[in-house]
Amino acid sequence: MAQKASIHVVMFVTVALTAGSGPVLADSARPVKRPANGEKSSEGQKVFWSDPGDIAARNLIYGQGGKEHQPAAGDFEFTKEDMNATSPKFDVKDANGNKWKVKLGDEARPETVATRLVWAVGFHTDEDYFLPALRVQGMPAHTHRGRQFIDADGTMRNARLERSIPGQKKLGDWKWSDGLYTGTREWNGLRVLMALINNWDLKDVNNSIYSEKDGELVYVVSDLGASFGPTKLDLGHGHDKGDLNKYRQTKFVRKSDQEFVDFTVPGAPSPIMLVTFRDYFVRRHMVWIGREIPVEDARWMGSLLARLSGGQIRDAFRAGGYSPAEVDEFAALVEKRIAALNNL
Repeated sequence: MAQKASIHVVMFVTVALTAGSGPVLADSARPVKRPANGEKSSEGQKVFWSDPGDIAARNLIYGQGGKEHQPAAGDFEFTKEDMNATSPKFDVKDANGNKWKVKLGDEARPETVATRLVWAVGFHTDEDYFLPALRVQGMPAHTHRGRQFIDADGTMRNARLERSIPGQKKLGDWKWSDGLYTGTREWNGLRVLMALINNWDLKDVNNSIYSEKDGELVYVVSDLGASFGPTKLDLGHGHDKGDLNKYRQTKFVRKSDQEFVDFTVPGAPSPIMLVTFRDYFVRRHMVWIGREIPVEDARWMGSLLARLSGGQIRDAFRAGGYSPAEVDEFAALVEKRIAALNNL
């Protein structure tokens, strides 16, 4: 009996490994509806993408929040620790009473940069800012996570601050496969953008629908932290977000023809990730998000990105606190990918 059980386990793992070797395309990857962006409903106007207008005039140092919404100078006040998030997170208030969600760790820099590029071409983002150091009064002596990023005097190192926007409420998540805008040019453009920044963590729970103070409903990718690193989750590579070497080594376009283009992001997890069984299959079912994207929609996104100057792209990486050398190389890689889109 024990021998038969062992054979069944081996057979199961073999099938799983075989399944991990090829592409996965979900049935729901096909477009299901094409509503007009900004359509109105009884709940309010729904916005997935807005015409960015003069992209060349957009300030990528400050992003969507602008200079006026940046954190106030001075010490911050501790409110509470977020016990549910994957990265260490804390709620704080600045000297003007504005509320902020602080994220520490590997995602702080790349997420700040990603919000700048995503916002630049017309998508809504959270209002994120990066600070190399902020001092927080009232920090508890012991925290659930992230203590290695916090000095004894409450100074947090390399922090992303997300502004709590007055009047904004989260209503829920939106889905890549059957959301309101699935199948539209804008939805395809966002898929392209996620591939360009190597954001492989495209779980639906990372997408948010916000109700704004004026009643507008805004669709946002609210977690962009797994960007500018490898193309997929792999054992031992969970902390490679915002890693220049990993980003440099990855391939952007997997294949293309006259109709469709496939990107390498999100990539299927390596078979060794079967040690985290559920996560492995969840991520295998996200691979389709980067596949079979109409070339015309990929070029459309490329045309928007091409309106950014080299200085603006560098500003995005400066906003994330990267060194001058890293800023230049990251920006050159992004510019190369933009050119690839326009040459499809």
